[in-house]
Amino acid sequence: MDISAEELASLIYDKIEKNLTNLKAQFEQSNDVIKYFYLDDLLPIEIVQRIRKAFPDESDMMQKKSLREFKYIAAQMDRYDPILESAIYAFQDKRIIQLVEEIVGKTNLVADEYLYAGGISYMGEGNFLNPHLDNSHDRNRNLWRAFNLLYYVSPDWKLKDGGNLELWPEGPKAKQITIESKFNRLVVMITHNESWHSVSKVNSSAGRCCVSNYYFCKNPMKDSDKFHVTSFRGRPEQPIRDALLNFDITLRQGIRKIFKKGVVKNPHVYKK
Repeated sequence: MDISAEELASLIYDKIEKNLTNLKAQFEQSNDVIKYFYLDDLLPIEIVQRIRKAFPDESDMMQKKSLREFKYIAAQMDRYDPILESAIYAFQDKRIIQLVEEIVGKTNLVADEYLYAGGISYMGEGNFLNPHLDNSHDRNRNLWRAFNLLYYVSPDWKLKDGGNLELWPEGPKAKQITIESKFNRLVVMITHNESWHSVSKVNSSAGRCCVSNYYFCKNPMKDSDKFHVTSFRGRPEQPIRDALLNFDITLRQGIRKIFKKGVVKNPHVYKK
């Protein structure tokens, strides 16, 4: 039986609303550079298990493999089980956006119905995501990226399985904060020109599955923010990769100064 985005949003709303005071405190007390909060046991287990079971095989997703990253993504949600689309758009419900605004102390946040860089992702054994800054804007460069919402749906996931979210508040050369990609956990983190983050290499054959959304805003989260492309760096133990990726940033940033919307359209959008 299908479950709608509205029904899922109601369940999410109730869970967040019950934990509102604690989530506000958690966000306020989190790292000053990359502020975040997370909430466990977001949805009933049987629903989360259905979401995980609905994930397509990686052969039916877009592979992204380079020095920067190795993962599988999808945004064309009408190709898959409807519960995946419901799970994504539940987080775009106005009630959920308003609760997040209350927690983080921001207003006028906007969800992205076209899922630019959002949707679902799968990371199998050996997959990774190097330290990076997300693209500063939406696909049309009209709005600033403000918050990432990451919802993890892999049962029995443990810290040792890897695939965990890493925050680098002092940059990719310093020590990171690790947030476990725990089953049924929602993580919300701020996005700006210092919000370096990564995903550690996956050590499990079970696969790390994530439902992703981004909220945008008319104004940047930091006054010092400037436009930037998605920018990858090497990890502290990867000096050669870091040098290559630094050059990659310079090259792509230069191209975007000439071609405002890029040379090739990013295919990672929901074509409705």
